[in-house]
Amino acid sequence: MTAVACYQATAPDQPLTKGTLDRRELRADDVMIEIEFAGICHSDIHTVRDEWGGCRYPMTPGHEIVGRISELGSAVTDFALGDRVGVGCLVDSCGECAQCAAGNEHYCETGSVGTYNSTDRVDGSVTQGGYATHIPVSRRFLIRIPESLDPAAATPLLCAGITTYSPLRKWQAGPGSHVAVVGLGGLGHVAVKLAAAMGARVTVFSHSLAKEDDGRRFGAADYVSTAEDGFHRAHRGEFDLILNTVSVPLDTDTYLKMLRPEGAFVLLGLPPAPLSVQPGLLIGGRHTVAGSNIGGIRETQEMIDFCAEHGITAEIELIDADAINDAYDRVVDSAVRYRFVIDAKTF
Repeated sequence: MTAVACYQATAPDQPLTKGTLDRRELRADDVMIEIEFAGICHSDIHTVRDEWGGCRYPMTPGHEIVGRISELGSAVTDFALGDRVGVGCLVDSCGECAQCAAGNEHYCETGSVGTYNSTDRVDGSVTQGGYATHIPVSRRFLIRIPESLDPAAATPLLCAGITTYSPLRKWQAGPGSHVAVVGLGGLGHVAVKLAAAMGARVTVFSHSLAKEDDGRRFGAADYVSTAEDGFHRAHRGEFDLILNTVSVPLDTDTYLKMLRPEGAFVLLGLPPAPLSVQPGLLIGGRHTVAGSNIGGIRETQEMIDFCAEHGITAEIELIDADAINDAYDRVVDSAVRYRFVIDAKTF
């Protein structure tokens, strides 16, 4: 065991505090990462505050991690000391089932292992995440981070990037297609950048026009306020794909009316209430209502390489570790543009 500095949650109603964490010894196919940057995802907040249940404390969150390899396991030959790598939401899976073989480790038939608050497949311990100075990870779950990317601004791509890239690829966003993005927050602003870089025409739907200048700078051709009565009428039958990045209840039927035939309305956020859909709006245009959640390791590497090719990173505010609790409150209040990233030197 190696003791490292971290920030951890000790109870759902308590602030995160500085502490130490015992990291396991490296296994043969592991590397040790000296963390440079750790992103704050809204799902960290839901988990730390036990809003989804099943939390085990003390818990070190963080599943957007970028750093350099500081130690190699005995069987690791395809990475070298000093390589800059990233880790996202997963750190293990069975590696043998049909889904893992297809590159869909997040759908592992025996259960994938989350970067934190999950159960290690080997020793049964609880995994601990990236709000720390170091983390051991299997080489199978490493993402190579090109040196051309700003490592701090690339960190949120390990979650927000793959979460938006995967459905854009699945529903073939590209030249000639029209994509709508609902919400211009941590996920939405990356979705706009990616869809525009793929060649799609992008429209943002937001509750106000406060971020319109940003949206257009990120690549949106149109920006629509959903606070306006009948905002959807001018956009009936317009979109091949609508990505819903927000977690507030929406009138799904309104968005289905804006789809072209065979278009898809895809949820990336987690609204608290069940969806209600008029069947005729599905049948009439062969429309799809779907969900999407991260992606496999191969697709995540593809996303990072695409971002490097097109110069895409997240818009971030870099903070010291002692600002984590304030950052959590600001994320909940939607008072960040657009993602917080922690400087690991301050843990």
